[in-house]
Amino acid sequence: WKVGRKLAEAVIDKYKKEEDRTPENVALYWMLSDIMWADGEGMAQMMYLLGVEPVWQQNGRIKGFEVIPLEKLGRPRIDVTVRVSGITRDNFPNCIELLDEAIQAVVSLDEPLDMNFPRKHSLAQMSDSGNSGIIAWRDATLRIFSSKPGTYSPGVNLAVYASAWKDEKDLSDIFVYWNGYAYGKGVNGKESRQQLVNNLRTVDTTFNKVVSDEYDLFGCCSYFGTQGGITAAARSISGKEVKSYYGDTREPEHVEVRDLADEVRRVVRTKLLNPKWIEGMKQHGYKGAGDISKRIGRVYGWEASTREVDDWIFDEIARTIVLEEEMKKFFEENNPYALEEIARRLLEAYERELWSADPEVLQGMKNAYLEIEGWMEERAGEGEFQGGAVDIMTAIEVEGWGDKMKAVMEKIHNKNDKRYRK
Repeated sequence: WKVGRKLAEAVIDKYKKEEDRTPENVALYWMLSDIMWADGEGMAQMMYLLGVEPVWQQNGRIKGFEVIPLEKLGRPRIDVTVRVSGITRDNFPNCIELLDEAIQAVVSLDEPLDMNFPRKHSLAQMSDSGNSGIIAWRDATLRIFSSKPGTYSPGVNLAVYASAWKDEKDLSDIFVYWNGYAYGKGVNGKESRQQLVNNLRTVDTTFNKVVSDEYDLFGCCSYFGTQGGITAAARSISGKEVKSYYGDTREPEHVEVRDLADEVRRVVRTKLLNPKWIEGMKQHGYKGAGDISKRIGRVYGWEASTREVDDWIFDEIARTIVLEEEMKKFFEENNPYALEEIARRLLEAYERELWSADPEVLQGMKNAYLEIEGWMEERAGEGEFQGGAVDIMTAIEVEGWGDKMKAVMEKIHNKNDKRYRK
């Protein structure tokens, strides 16, 4: 609880210093590790943002919560938009229900709207919808979302890897399409894409955190798929600049909140470009080469979804992994397919204008890819080989996918949006 409070306070303080106002809505990625590993730091953070505190039993287990009076809280209540992981959703529905009960309690308080942002936003949603009554109010107070029951991906990571997107709006639509299912007390996967969009319009910053160096933001594609996806969606839907923060509770007594871009730089320097880490990966041959490739693919994913990766990072990845002769030999002998994937992703980043490459590095990359392509052709023998071509196909070009997206997105977006119309 104390760590979660520190996280909430750090997010608010950082945003106020940068924007000279209190954030009204923080979008968070709620992962299973928060409950299983970090003792609910993230859950505590969300509760304190809302302005509630846990009530404990004598044995230390939580039995409920209490609303913190505004006089004691000393600040407005902050709204939250939560993308809960599928594993958290399926294993800890009690935690989801407790957080939802806290949200319902806060939005029901008769307080000034400039001191209760969850209520302010819920009333605005009711007004915009033109609906009234218990069902409309429940819809306007939904704050916890995930993928469809029985599914687990945020969707954006799959689109990025498949090159099935052209711009931020494509990623936004994919995030809303995949994650527009609400959860909470008495709500188990209700299709609520419009409600998700309504919440994203008021998001000021997105947030996730690291609790151990054993895992980091390049450890899984769902990290960029979720936080990156919700950042892209919030920016596209709101039309404003949305901050993206990363918390650090590796040392609980020294909680930090930094920009996502700074967290990317930290992990790139300490792991991805660290010679000792690279040598450790090389000890694992084929698997190590594959893991290096996966991590670089996730660097690309963060840039695709958030534009928070510096150009020098891509330059140094190219120099260290692709252009260095000893590394090239390692990949050729152990897993040439991994190096082909790395080189192709880097060139795709350049072609999409995600990476303003050093001219010398870029030319070296093109030459290196021709060499790698030669390796592939030798191993493939007869038949077709994809090579370095990247075919970008969005929902517009794929009939079945486009029809499904059209049916959903035309309800949400302006009717004049003709992207999904034939």
